[in-house]
Amino acid sequence: MVKIVDYKTYQTEDGNDFCTLIVQGGLETVKSQETERTYLTARSARVPCTFNETMCKSLIGTDLSGSIQKIEVEPYEYTIEATGEVIELSHRWEYMDEAETIIQKNVVEAEEVF
Repeated sequence: MVKIVDYKTYQTEDGNDFCTLIVQGGLETVKSQETERTYLTARSARVPCTFNETMCKSLIGTDLSGSIQKIEVEPYEYTIEATGEVIELSHRWEYMDEAETIIQKNVVEAEEVF
């Protein structure tokens, strides 16, 4: 289960506005790689939508079935806003509804056999 916690408006290259809903998963415990101490966090993801700002505002607080999953992608650079440090990541967090989660966990990609 995830909750819509906010939205963000963007502008396309051709000048059109569109919104994304920001969804947040449940509470998770994570162990720090630096200090080895446990801390609490909640994963979030942005989901594109066709809604205007008024509709997005009205959806804040709504629960959706599904979860936020870690998806491996081609490496890319990411700037940490608080420090300005540029790091390389090879994953992103993506919202998946229950059906997508079941498929991802249970479908095996085809392999070529020689």
